[in-house]
Amino acid sequence: MNILIRPETGADHDAIEALTMAAFLNAPHTDHNEQLIVRDLRQAGALSLSLVAEQEGRVVGHLCFSPVTISDGSPHWYGLGPISVSPEQQGKGLGSRLMEVGLAELKGMGAAGCVVLGDPGFYGRFGFVANGTLSLPGVPPEYFMARRLGAAGASGEVSYHPAFAQGSGPRVSSPAGSSPPP
Repeated sequence: MNILIRPETGADHDAIEALTMAAFLNAPHTDHNEQLIVRDLRQAGALSLSLVAEQEGRVVGHLCFSPVTISDGSPHWYGLGPISVSPEQQGKGLGSRLMEVGLAELKGMGAAGCVVLGDPGFYGRFGFVANGTLSLPGVPPEYFMARRLGAAGASGEVSYHPAFAQGSGPRVSSPAGSSPPP
């Protein structure tokens, strides 16, 4: 699999939207609004890091990070998601590659940490844990996880960017547009 992972460009926006819709088309526990979240984050200037995976000139994967607010005032924390992988590439390790590159780049940007609402079986492989010090109201705590990337930790209630208010807010997700039951 010859895949190039790189920052998104303006020329990628339509491909990212189509990819995200295809990746989440048959996913359980979705409002099918993930492409709108990405679009709204981009328009608000809130995509801190947005990467695409390209194969033979075609966008086959995407993940992004946006800033989150923590009630204790901890700075430089980010939320992961959505992460999308084209249906034909799902289950082949592309989501894992995107995660590894994305987290390394986020750490290189000086991020203190990252939160994700998702499948503990997948995200746990990348150091995310549900530790009880960070919470997201209205979601099962075992699905809301954090990973410290810097020396300072954080504690309190997490708020995502208003773009996530599409539908019913952040959703439990797995890579490639699939979700575990809450």
